[in-house]
Amino acid sequence: MRGDALDFYLAQGYYRMQQELFTCHFVPFSGKLYTAHWLRLALGRIAWGPEQRALLRRNSRFAATIRPFRITDEYEELYARYRASITFDAAPTIEAVLMGGEAHNVFNTQVIELRDGERLIAAGVFDRGERTLAGILNFYDPAYRKFSLGKYLLLLKTDHARRQHLDYYYPGYLVHGYPKFDYKLFACLAATEVFDSVRGLWVPFAWDAVAEHSAELLADWLPEELGGLTV
Repeated sequence: MRGDALDFYLAQGYYRMQQELFTCHFVPFSGKLYTAHWLRLALGRIAWGPEQRALLRRNSRFAATIRPFRITDEYEELYARYRASITFDAAPTIEAVLMGGEAHNVFNTQVIELRDGERLIAAGVFDRGERTLAGILNFYDPAYRKFSLGKYLLLLKTDHARRQHLDYYYPGYLVHGYPKFDYKLFACLAATEVFDSVRGLWVPFAWDAVAEHSAELLADWLPEELGGLTV
């Protein structure tokens, strides 16, 4: 996929799933239906706050390396340990997340490796567009949980995109009323935008705007398309 094509679809609220692009308005968790809200960071407006600077200082002891992504046994072993430690559903392997059985990767995929000495402790996978970066997958060693490596990788991806003079970093979606995804707001709330899929516009992030968009989606779609599901 050409970088400018990825830029275009990300700007329309689409995202990568395996070797395809998709979008959605709703996601189910534990028998309930929630609304999904796509996010991006305007990199020219990024400014680290005290929490972000503290985390960057704290974890600067770990070596970070950016390289083209290839699935390896080392990555899969780390992902398996990570998956066994989390409390939400995740695909069984990295191959299932990114490739879905396909032989070739059509995206320009790279990875940030974090190592403590020789030990791989975390990896953050992302796709590079022409003017954008899309964060796809983070996983880390559960023994290093206290270092907030998921948030740290979010900061490292944001900083890498900014140093590359890109326009936007897309971290995925958050879910209204389901806070497990709220960490994606950590980098810089003032630079975060949310996609209004009803009007096709990116607007400055605000919880009131998310709640309003959620109500509109439920009113527009639930009665006809998703009747009978619990919300």
